[in-house]
Amino acid sequence: MDRGNLRISDTDREAAAQRLHLAMSEGRITLAELEERLGAVYAARTYAELEPPLADLPAPSGPPAAPQVQVPAVREDVHLNTEMGSIKRTGDWPVPPNLRLTTSMGSIHLDLTGTATPPRIAVDVATGMGSITIVLPPGGSADVDGVTTSWGTVSTKVPHTPSGSGPHLVVTGSAGMGSVTIRHARKGLKDWFGA
Repeated sequence: MDRGNLRISDTDREAAAQRLHLAMSEGRITLAELEERLGAVYAARTYAELEPPLADLPAPSGPPAAPQVQVPAVREDVHLNTEMGSIKRTGDWPVPPNLRLTTSMGSIHLDLTGTATPPRIAVDVATGMGSITIVLPPGGSADVDGVTTSWGTVSTKVPHTPSGSGPHLVVTGSAGMGSVTIRHARKGLKDWFGA
């Protein structure tokens, strides 16, 4: 079916009327032409009848489109794995609600003090002979009861139960012959001496 024979809506008529008002404000048509063309627009029933009053006017440019900013989505599950190397995350980085950390003889260091975090983070660890360190912001807590060890160590220097003011980690997995450490940020000289 020819689009020109399709019925138009009140929204179509209002859009056409706005184009005519804009054309008059730009000096393209006179007030008399505006009144005449508006009469034709409001009397139009189809697209074909709506075209003549607008035929000699440029297409509307409209406001510039807002730039599309790609916001990286936080993935639900992230697996960080290193054999003998090191992985370090600091500053503002996307912390997922589920983390899997695996290292054979390497090290993984995650600093959560400079970024937004979910209120609860499930962390599954497997160290082999490597080390995993997680630094929590003030108010952060961790439950490490789900981590088993052979010759390794699990050290936590944060509260076991959530306080509500920081992220709570629920850590499971195995330390093998490696180490898992969860702590708050170390105080610098400024913190100790007020410098």
